[in-house]
Amino acid sequence: MLSVIALCATSSFVATLHAQQVADKNYVASIGAFKWPANTGPRLVLDENHHNFHKLDGRYFAFGKMAQAVGFRVAPFRKEFTDASLKDVDVLVIANALDKSNDGMNGGNWKLPTPSAFSASAIAAVKRFVERGGGLLLVADHMPFAGAAQDLGKAIGVEFANGFAFDSYAANASSILVYRRDEGLVSPLELEPRVDSIVAFTGSAFRLIGDGLPLMQLPKTTRIWTPKTAWVFGDTVASIPGDGYLQGAALNLGKGRVVVLGEAAMLSAQRQGPKKLPMGMNEARAAQNAKFAASLLRWVSGEGAPVANNK
Repeated sequence: MLSVIALCATSSFVATLHAQQVADKNYVASIGAFKWPANTGPRLVLDENHHNFHKLDGRYFAFGKMAQAVGFRVAPFRKEFTDASLKDVDVLVIANALDKSNDGMNGGNWKLPTPSAFSASAIAAVKRFVERGGGLLLVADHMPFAGAAQDLGKAIGVEFANGFAFDSYAANASSILVYRRDEGLVSPLELEPRVDSIVAFTGSAFRLIGDGLPLMQLPKTTRIWTPKTAWVFGDTVASIPGDGYLQGAALNLGKGRVVVLGEAAMLSAQRQGPKKLPMGMNEARAAQNAKFAASLLRWVSGEGAPVANNK
């Protein structure tokens, strides 16, 4: 079973793999014609206070530059989530947060249990922030990140599967998923520019538990594997069918808006491995990922119409 990823069955291999993921700082995103004048758009902050795997000076360097190119005023956010700290924020981005017990930038302790990355008070503050009119982009990747986001996800209307989404049960199954218009992809809320295909690079999955609009519908053949330790697979590892699960969705919440993604690298531009192969927005198949990301950020900031809920 899943012999294609047998090489990932040791923690030392995984540590090496993640250590070799570095930001591609030469990548320049293509986002289309829309933009606010530089530094005049909504204030966007990226959470860096919860042992996040993706930060502006690291794996989300290209994401930050892309958001700045759209016109967002971009900054890291290194405070606890409270009503006061979020008061002047327009868009809050949370990508791959972890509880301290699972921290380790190179996959140091990526095994069960995966406690919530956020306190109950922080979750309540984020929910109030959105309900008052704020925008939230919540990104929770494969296990353990999906587990760390479960409590926050439930508070805003989604339920994460704390595992790895592969496109089939076959031995040569792939965790790199290509979404095309009318084949699992809803062009991001119909904001221009038009997006016809995007690529996700090994993520988790989630279900809507309230109203929302699916943006990235997993293929019916998908299998979600739920190992006890990240990247350790075998015949005894449990799995669930991926039919009905998503890797992207948009939700209305009070006066605000939420986008949830089950994969983080799709918004990055990285180089991985000894050959420095592209992964993320800089990968040839993912040429439209940057436009997709820009449209999502515009929507959560208030551009365009609210979603027509379609659970």
